[in-house]
Amino acid sequence: MNHRADIVHIRGTLANTIRKLKEGALTVGFIGGSITDARPGHNWPEPVNRWLVESYPDVRLSVENAGIGATGSDLAAFRAQRDLIDTGCDLVFVEFAVNDYGTPTNRRNRTREGLLRQLLADGRRDVVLVYTYNQPMYEAMMADGVPDSIAEFETLGEHYGLSSVWMGKHALEEVKLGRLRWEEWLPDGLHPTERGSLSYGQSIIGFLEEALRADSVAEAAERPLPAALHENHWQHARFVPFEEVRTEGPWSIRRWVTLHWIDRALSTSAIGAKLRFAFEGRGLALGFDFGKLSAEYRYRIDGGEWVSSVRERPEWCGPHGWLKMETLTEDLPEGRHEVELEVIHGNAPDCAGTRFDLAFIGIL
Repeated sequence: MNHRADIVHIRGTLANTIRKLKEGALTVGFIGGSITDARPGHNWPEPVNRWLVESYPDVRLSVENAGIGATGSDLAAFRAQRDLIDTGCDLVFVEFAVNDYGTPTNRRNRTREGLLRQLLADGRRDVVLVYTYNQPMYEAMMADGVPDSIAEFETLGEHYGLSSVWMGKHALEEVKLGRLRWEEWLPDGLHPTERGSLSYGQSIIGFLEEALRADSVAEAAERPLPAALHENHWQHARFVPFEEVRTEGPWSIRRWVTLHWIDRALSTSAIGAKLRFAFEGRGLALGFDFGKLSAEYRYRIDGGEWVSSVRERPEWCGPHGWLKMETLTEDLPEGRHEVELEVIHGNAPDCAGTRFDLAFIGIL
């Protein structure tokens, strides 16, 4: 399969992947948004997985698809250890050019670089950047330009020696050639059909056919992680254990069985229930099992002014089941900080419950 140079950029080798294939076992990880999420059953990781099984029948293939709809590289920076590193992924595909599209440049550069540095830190896995499509990219791509969200990822790819595949460009070229109808690709302008996902997958397969050609790949020398491009990147994202949180009111720590991506949640349904905790760092983020039945909350840091959450609940949002992260601050002076939080109802038409299910307290 031939690719234009602006669709596939091969930087370095997939030495870890090739070694694992020779050893007879490979774990492939995927992380991104709804376009990567395994739940539809036909997204682009599926044809890639099928090709790997067919091409390497003697290799035991394990797949860790960590894609979650409506999430970006900020949440991924907190999930990398649990969902990609601890699961032993040898090859990871990162897809966030679409879900980070509306995030300010400085912010997404920090979150993306933090995610990549976590994945690359121990030298045990290969990382490939992949880019899909959303409608705001249309004008730039039709003019043979590169949308900013993708160009910024490419800068990171050059710096860290990571290959990239522009799946969205590949599919758009197929549309231009008449091989693929637009409605077969993206009937809603964002989420591909089975045929559109196959187009995405074929561009990845073409890259792998070249990158995994045994006679063209030398064993990579161990390469130290280069200096970061962006100050205050999110490589060292970490958590406050629930056991260190002081509670007031009816709280419980529960094993969370309704959403795979959450191990335990700190949960209440009582308006006025309170939390207090301290942390060392410069930033604070909270993760939730969120939906239309979720309560709002107010918080203050270091005894400052109270700030109340006012969270959007889109039409597609269910009663719960959305792993949603909110960054409260990332610009505090480095050091120790005290946080107080109180559950409130929200008093809005789409705030239909008082559930407060805290998945994690994240620290930067």
